[in-house]
Amino acid sequence: MSDARKDLLNKGVEAALELAKTIDWRDLTLSAIAERAGLSLRDFHGVADKAKISDAVEDWLDEAMSEGSTSEDETPRTRLFDVIMMRFDRMEEHREAMLSLIEWRQTQPARLLSLVAARHTSASWALSCSGLDGSGDFPKPIRTTAIAWALAQAEMAWRKEDSSDLSRTMAKLDGELRKMEERAGWITRRFGRKSRDKDDEDLQTSAPDEPTTEHQPS
Repeated sequence: MSDARKDLLNKGVEAALELAKTIDWRDLTLSAIAERAGLSLRDFHGVADKAKISDAVEDWLDEAMSEGSTSEDETPRTRLFDVIMMRFDRMEEHREAMLSLIEWRQTQPARLLSLVAARHTSASWALSCSGLDGSGDFPKPIRTTAIAWALAQAEMAWRKEDSSDLSRTMAKLDGELRKMEERAGWITRRFGRKSRDKDDEDLQTSAPDEPTTEHQPS
């Protein structure tokens, strides 16, 4: 995505979120978004409509994770937790608008399908922002799927949040990340050791025999 297109989408997102504080997301129009953003409707032609701006909210939220910690003094789970909570902090700043978007999105099958891919993009970016996007013990698609699930579950908790400190959201996210960590540990213990033992066995089997005295040069 070009910088100009990204900048335009971000302006559209911010304008839409401001409007949705007092207007249902379903009632937003592209012309109203453009006017609120200080742009002309022509600026969005061939670039974005209301649906694309709605989808772009997820990328805009992901940007909040960019200041994450890659410090090795913290556990991977702590780093992931902190990074993802930055995203929820940004969501909380626009709670009314985000809830309106989520409600509208539930009536739009195409937007829900786009959200599935967006969740994986968010999960992948969370790994990058926490310095955990290396090879790891598992293929990246497995890790991103697990984190995407944790994100979705935490968002459900956020929608019901009744505390200003996001305690419900934090508890749910922490619980899901702990489950993910436990499952990863179980898989490593259950299959990792067997795999390593098999590799060692194969190595021993395929290793050439030590030369005997009979075959050693005199």
